[in-house]
Amino acid sequence: MVKQVPDTANISGQVMKADGTVNRAKLPAIFNPEDKVALELALQVKDRFGGKVTVITMGPPKATDILRECLYMGADEAALISDRKFAGADTLATSFVLSEAIKKIGKFDLIFSGRQAIDGDTAQVGPQTAEKLQVAQVTYAEEIVSAKGDKITIRRKVDEGYEILEATLPVLITVIKEAGEPRPFKAKRVMAYKNARSLLELEKMADSNSLLSVDRLKEDYLSKALFISTYTLDELNIDPGRCGLAGSPTKVHKVASVKLGGGEHESIEPTKDGLRSLIGKLAADHIFG
Repeated sequence: MVKQVPDTANISGQVMKADGTVNRAKLPAIFNPEDKVALELALQVKDRFGGKVTVITMGPPKATDILRECLYMGADEAALISDRKFAGADTLATSFVLSEAIKKIGKFDLIFSGRQAIDGDTAQVGPQTAEKLQVAQVTYAEEIVSAKGDKITIRRKVDEGYEILEATLPVLITVIKEAGEPRPFKAKRVMAYKNARSLLELEKMADSNSLLSVDRLKEDYLSKALFISTYTLDELNIDPGRCGLAGSPTKVHKVASVKLGGGEHESIEPTKDGLRSLIGKLAADHIFG
């Protein structure tokens, strides 16, 4: 599970909507850092033990950009979950849609996700998705130690060190950024998948050219293994009342920009007496000493 997120290094009150959600159009979109590391861990499992890596993301049509990046890195398949009725979802609604999409895709052994996304910092979507799928979960993973049969051994970070846990498949794993360095894109895969398109992108192409048919475009892209599966609310056949804002009990009460201002200050002369005076005041205020 991966997510395209707004670059929160540039966030301010001006990019927040009245309903408390982020106006993503006003911020550059990037690949959520911990999700990228989670993909790297999934690819390492594939390299060591075999298997197939399928990547999914829930977001607007533009989120297909990071799915192509996943294919460049080594993912085998990608799927976009996108519908206007999914917009504004909190973690409860997001995890519901993701779990239903995973069920639609089919059987799995492992689900990887980043520990949290930088636009929300809740670390809730992974665990909530595991709960809805009724599978075991291991959070804060930093290494896949071994995998044999239906067992996997995982090293996870804790406050004072680490734990080694064994889990029975299937299991959902949330990954911390220290777990690895995402591999670079492979040139051959970039050339192979740079033209991969989702259904929504094909529909846009057909809308801009009356000579093109969505059905024919889809057939063509499928034949070339360049079609990115797309799931909408209707295709997942789920209750709209559990999606998007309608299915989100969490509401943002207020968003404010914090501005730090200077207070009183005192000049210290660059002399021995000045330094002695400074040290004395710092010690008196228990800042050190």
